[in-house]
Amino acid sequence: MQHITIPQSRREFLAKSGAGFGAVAFTGLQAQYARAAVELPKPKATIGTQAHFAPTAKSVIFLFMEGGPSHIDLFDPKPELNRLAGQHLPESFGTVITAMGEFHAPLLASKRKWQQHGECGAWVSDWLPYTAQCVDDMAIIRSCWADGINHSAGVCQMNTCSILGGRPSLGSWVTYGLGSENQNLPAYVVMQDNRSSVVNGPRNWSAGFMPAVYQGIHLQEGAQPVPNLNTPEGISSAEQQGKLNLLNTLNRSYAMQHPQQSELDARIRSYELAFRMQAEAPEAVDLSQETAATNALYGLDQKDTEGFGRLCLLSRRLVERGVRFVQLYHGAGSKWDAHKGIEPNHSKLCAAMDKPVAGLLKDLKQRGLLDETLVIWGGEFGRTPMSEQGDGRDHNPTGFTMWMAGGGVKGGQTIGTTDELGLRAVEDRLHVHDLHASILHLLGLSNMDLTYFHKGRPERPTVNEGAFFKKLVTG
Repeated sequence: MQHITIPQSRREFLAKSGAGFGAVAFTGLQAQYARAAVELPKPKATIGTQAHFAPTAKSVIFLFMEGGPSHIDLFDPKPELNRLAGQHLPESFGTVITAMGEFHAPLLASKRKWQQHGECGAWVSDWLPYTAQCVDDMAIIRSCWADGINHSAGVCQMNTCSILGGRPSLGSWVTYGLGSENQNLPAYVVMQDNRSSVVNGPRNWSAGFMPAVYQGIHLQEGAQPVPNLNTPEGISSAEQQGKLNLLNTLNRSYAMQHPQQSELDARIRSYELAFRMQAEAPEAVDLSQETAATNALYGLDQKDTEGFGRLCLLSRRLVERGVRFVQLYHGAGSKWDAHKGIEPNHSKLCAAMDKPVAGLLKDLKQRGLLDETLVIWGGEFGRTPMSEQGDGRDHNPTGFTMWMAGGGVKGGQTIGTTDELGLRAVEDRLHVHDLHASILHLLGLSNMDLTYFHKGRPERPTVNEGAFFKKLVTG
């Protein structure tokens, strides 16, 4: 006969009642997984079931060029800059403050060769010959701007909409708002192209003040992105299940005593997810299933492009299987930060990134996935038209370029302008708040209606600012 303990105080009664309701919810969740395993081997939620309005995208791939790529050497040609090269910034531009303080260095010419591409005639430099083939699918936004002067603030804002740490990342807000389409894979995945530390580290994909379950899952580079996924040799399924059951019992017992610790709840769920991933993740990350033609499209057959090509191909496989938000860091460790020697720096990075990114766009399109997958490219800021250390460029958050493709975005257009030297955005200015609001809108989420109550106040993903940039879909 089961022993029933009678609560001795109101506090104990509420605690045990709450735990009981939690058990009910957990049982329902487990039943949902059981039903999915029997009825739907790869469960798919109907697109837009939790959205505020009809979405045009159901997943996102954010290609983050960490360190700040130079827009005036890639997508935004400035003939006037080359004409005035060697001279100082005209007085009409006023005082310019960068990460290095007040700037008085002479203007630095761009050595790039420019050409118009596609039916739309978009300008792209010779550093990106493969990306140039895809401009008819892209909306190139030349008028982005941000508030962060240094990398920490810039990367933080591009991920969380604030230069101050502690807020949820964009991927966390998307996961909170829409959930996952595949219960056996993470909803939010982060990968990087090398082992260098990304500026701010895990804070970039953190859930901030929201429950930790919404944070991004960081996968490793190389042939085994998910470490320790397979059951060790000599351990039977029954033994593995027994260990997990014991660990689950201990964790839940502790969680009942410390309900305020969302990190423990996230850990419990991560173990549950890891167990389910053992059935599906190995197939999802197994690139050996891809054809030689697909590998060549992403550049896996070349040394310079193999690393990032692998991540781009893996991204396609993940969104194909229902992962909601994938973020790739290229140049992890601020490798795009060309304060000196921008020519060798950007030449190497573009060579490693260009073909894989174009391959991703082409592959998504030929598989019919680009219409529902929003691809975003850009860094935390751009570079200045003034020189630094003679042959480099400093940080420039006041005007830079990003582009979007797919997910309902109208391709073949160039939006906005910077001034004649590429220093400041002047027409159709798009702040990071607007950028995030637009991404959320394409996913069917209103940046002002998506709220999470924290310390008694409603928090929103764009810090109560920003609006959908309609030209992205209307042209």
